[in-house]
Amino acid sequence: MKTITLNIPHNLGIDDFQLTMLLASKLYEQGRLSLGQAADFVGLSKKAFAELLGKYDVSIFNFPSSELSKDVLNA
Repeated sequence: MKTITLNIPHNLGIDDFQLTMLLASKLYEQGRLSLGQAADFVGLSKKAFAELLGKYDVSIFNFPSSELSKDVLNA
């Protein structure tokens, strides 16, 4: 695993956990991390991570709408 150091301005009012959640949720949204990988990245269970995704405007349903349309047609 890679370690980086960031200088975050104090006026952002963001702590380490929030920054890690932002990064993990964005990588999950992009499909670069699975739900489990993103949860591990933050140090949470899958359930806890999934529950927090909405707070970061990320849907737990991480697949394109075209896939949803196919699923509906196949139901």
